[in-house]
Amino acid sequence: MPVSSVLPALLTLAGGGLLGMLLAKLVQRATSRVIRRNSLAGDDLVATVLVDTIPPMAWVLSASLAWQILPTNASSDRVVFGLAKLILSVLIVRLVNRIGLRLLQRWAQHAGDAEVANLIRSLAPMLKALVWCVGAVFYLQNIGVQMAAIWALLSAGGIGAGLALKEPVSQFFEYITILLDKPFQPGQLIQVGQSWGTVEKVGVRSTRLRSINGEAIVMSNSALTGAVVANFGEMQRRRLIVRLGVCYDTPVEQLQRIPAMLETIVKSGADASFDRCHFVAFNDSSLDFELVYYVPTNDFNRAMDVQQRINLEIMRCFAREGIAFAFPTRTLQMVGEKPD
Repeated sequence: MPVSSVLPALLTLAGGGLLGMLLAKLVQRATSRVIRRNSLAGDDLVATVLVDTIPPMAWVLSASLAWQILPTNASSDRVVFGLAKLILSVLIVRLVNRIGLRLLQRWAQHAGDAEVANLIRSLAPMLKALVWCVGAVFYLQNIGVQMAAIWALLSAGGIGAGLALKEPVSQFFEYITILLDKPFQPGQLIQVGQSWGTVEKVGVRSTRLRSINGEAIVMSNSALTGAVVANFGEMQRRRLIVRLGVCYDTPVEQLQRIPAMLETIVKSGADASFDRCHFVAFNDSSLDFELVYYVPTNDFNRAMDVQQRINLEIMRCFAREGIAFAFPTRTLQMVGEKPD
């Protein structure tokens, strides 16, 4: 092999390798400056991956250029260039895997959702395998392998796998929808149709609730995403309505004072805020008042305690004022008695 061709090849190899190392140093300094400026200490994995990947890629590319300078035959060229493409494919796939997974993990951490972070961590092997498969297909196509048969096989396999995994994949994406949309969180009380319960666990296929009576309710994620979900855990305050009736013989002066009495009772405690109270209806056996107030809690038991306190105070107040509650009249009828 003549020296006139070997020397330029060696210079090309050395120059390309040194240029790659210099570029890696420049990338490292630039990314370090950006990280310090934006207070991203400890989050320099992307820069580290780039710095680790650039020099090997530069050496492979410069070696390929150097090989082209040398007088070689076609068979050796195919072997060398095929090996170079293989090394470049491996480096690029590793780069994409490491950077892609890191960006996904950063997004999950900034979202503050541990469930999403765990999901990404569990899916990491599958995502890596998918990138490796794509890289292998492109490598085979790049070195001249006829891909028609392979694409046909992959298409047929994909259709069969899609039909076989239709239900599991659908359930998995319903799980992803619940994690990302966050219609409810574990520990919150929700209502789905006629079912009430506290969310205990969101699984890949189903969600487990604990009903008010204590039994476990297991609902599929597809049923939850397709239903109207009332989330009482997001409630900041509860609106309570009390409808009460007094007798028709109650003097008008007392009727006028009832709204103010009820407002005073609600405002007597710091656990409720008054909204309104009105004389709303003439019923057959009672004059009806409607009291509306708010309790600043999403705890059902706490709200019932406040309602009980207010109801008892109403009864004491009416007893002091001599106001009688009215009850609906009932017609008692003996069994077998013929009605009038």
